[in-house]
Amino acid sequence: MRPLGPLSWSIEAPPETVFDVIAAPYLKRTPRALAGKLEVWERGSDMVLAAHFTHVRGFVATTLETVRFERPTRIDFRLVRGPVPHVVESFVLRPLPSGTELTWSGELGTDFWVAGSAWGARVATVWERAVRASLASVTEEAERRSRRS
Repeated sequence: MRPLGPLSWSIEAPPETVFDVIAAPYLKRTPRALAGKLEVWERGSDMVLAAHFTHVRGFVATTLETVRFERPTRIDFRLVRGPVPHVVESFVLRPLPSGTELTWSGELGTDFWVAGSAWGARVATVWERAVRASLASVTEEAERRSRRS
């Protein structure tokens, strides 16, 4: 087991707006712009089963995850199928006077001892890079929506 994060972002938008930006592609219709990155297989009122597609060095890595929503403070992810046997992670949203603090954290687990540990380190690096890129887009969109309203 190895930790993922924690990493935090300050976003100049209320928690409800940040939550909506993250949750909408899962709970509502997935926008065409995300078609190559996300596909919701099953959708419920507070949980989805979703495939995520990450481009890594010329190939596409696919993960299948459950995503649970606790409006407007928390979104939890649990790996069902992917490059390692275990990943759990969460986005926790906390109100700030200037907007929202979003903290991402979790854990990644592997098997096969030393070889698994080395593989887990490589996967964790790519995983963190994907989260950073995703949350850069979330920050931009949430702040745009907040300025507009």
